[in-house]
Amino acid sequence: MGLVMMPAVSSESSSSDAPRSFPNTRWSVVLAAQQSSPESAAALEVLCHVYWYPLYAYVRRCGQSPQDAQDLTQEFFCRLLEKRWFEDADREKGRLRTFLIVALKNFMSNEWRRASAQRRGGGTAPAQFDTAFAESRFAADSHALAPDETFDRQWALTLLDLTVNRLRDEFAAVGKPGDFEALKTCLLAERGAIEYATVARQLGVNEGAARVAVHRLRKRFREIYREEISQTLADGADVDAELRHLAAALARQ
Repeated sequence: MGLVMMPAVSSESSSSDAPRSFPNTRWSVVLAAQQSSPESAAALEVLCHVYWYPLYAYVRRCGQSPQDAQDLTQEFFCRLLEKRWFEDADREKGRLRTFLIVALKNFMSNEWRRASAQRRGGGTAPAQFDTAFAESRFAADSHALAPDETFDRQWALTLLDLTVNRLRDEFAAVGKPGDFEALKTCLLAERGAIEYATVARQLGVNEGAARVAVHRLRKRFREIYREEISQTLADGADVDAELRHLAAALARQ
């Protein structure tokens, strides 16, 4: 698992720090696709590859074995594309998170056993899943939550991981990967708990410059996290409401 940056998405965050909208989100591209196209196919592949683990965790929390959870999750994505279930999504209130979990529940209730009997493991999944990683991540989760709560928490953690990875890549792109390693612990800390003198030594700058670097890091983190959330919503959806929902999911014990 990556970092869990609760302080960076707390009330300290301000919607004025980030853009208000992100046109052409991944989810909107899928919703808008009336027929197969390279753009929609690429968006679907990204959706499956990036967001599969919360669904896997939900299935495991429902009591399925690792093997059955793997088969079920992969078969679900195969059927999702084959039957074009995306066309049934509500284009006005579309949340990828809500759509996927509802579709998975319907699949588990109505089609999984029949599909399993017909071609267990025979479908071609749109993305390969690292089930060894998934099991280690599932085993490390000490939160005894209900399946739906597990899904929401893992969904939020997935978005946080995506955010951290993008932030790390941005530092690497300008030749400063070491600066990110020195600064990343500041994403976990409350404002008053950050040891700016230590950060300054690690960066090789004075304490004032370290404070500026930390502020910029945290602000950029909030911007990227907000954008990652927007990618799971239809164009024009309420990003702030989704932010609040995910913050509550992360706070559950």
